[in-house]
Amino acid sequence: MTARPTEALLTARVARMYYLEDRSKSDIADEIGVSRFRVARLLDAAKRDGIVRIEIRSAGGLHADLSLQLQQAWGLSHAVVLDVPEDDQPQLRRRLGEVAAGLLLDTVSADDVLGMAWARSLSAVGEALTKFVACDVVQLTGALSRPDGSDVLGLVRRIARAGGGTPHVYYAPMIMPDAGAARALRRQPEVMRAAALVPRVTVAVVGIGAWAPGLSTIHDSVEPPARVSVQNAGVVAEISGVFVGADGAPLTPPLSKRIIGLTADQLAAIETVVAIAYGEAKVHAAAAALRSGLVNGLVTHTGLAQRLVDLAERGERPMTGAGTAS
Repeated sequence: MTARPTEALLTARVARMYYLEDRSKSDIADEIGVSRFRVARLLDAAKRDGIVRIEIRSAGGLHADLSLQLQQAWGLSHAVVLDVPEDDQPQLRRRLGEVAAGLLLDTVSADDVLGMAWARSLSAVGEALTKFVACDVVQLTGALSRPDGSDVLGLVRRIARAGGGTPHVYYAPMIMPDAGAARALRRQPEVMRAAALVPRVTVAVVGIGAWAPGLSTIHDSVEPPARVSVQNAGVVAEISGVFVGADGAPLTPPLSKRIIGLTADQLAAIETVVAIAYGEAKVHAAAAALRSGLVNGLVTHTGLAQRLVDLAERGERPMTGAGTAS
């Protein structure tokens, strides 16, 4: 049915007065000589017929609608999606670090204990946090130094310094040559002191890597036979050194005995675990991490977020809770 011109013009006039001139429904009704209920019906018609289109946008490059979709699709406590392309990865890591830093400012209090793992995506968090709360900050993994010299020790210290809190760090590589060397290192006093604080950690920040070249710093840091062994064990993702399969079940390939860091059970015991992930090539790794239940918060960008939402809509949803390490 074709709308009458007078009705269409009246609807547009009411919509302009309400949405652009910030007039109340009662004021509009008095001016044009109709009831307030008629004004409400005209406003409903304006949205229904496309005369008015409402777009929800967020400042700072955030994609609010996709953030909500991602949170609901995967049952997350926190989901923040940055509306930026992934073609400039150093710039993307910097922006994701800034967003993650803002999330920490919103969620961490002086009563919390913050745990920081190591991943390329986490290095920018410390750079972005110029102020913070005075809380304990605990190193959760050994170090994998980057070409720019940044590592997890510097990250923990910088965050603690920003709030006047206490950093709990230790000097150790993330990957040891063999299981025996890893066992000996875990018995070192400073490593044991930091490990003793892990049960007190209430908020942790981790990275997600896909078990493929260029998509995981751990993958790229170990010898080819170890890479093959991990792949043969069914690993598709690592959460700052915790290995998981496609279904989200934690796995313990031989390489896991060489890692200085968290176990799946320790990670599962932390109330809030926020991961930073980027790159659409990591979609199946990120989905596996979310299925595991070990991660309940995600900071990412539009490309990866949309792929994850699409997976969830196809029925590839997370498991209910973390699995048990095999």
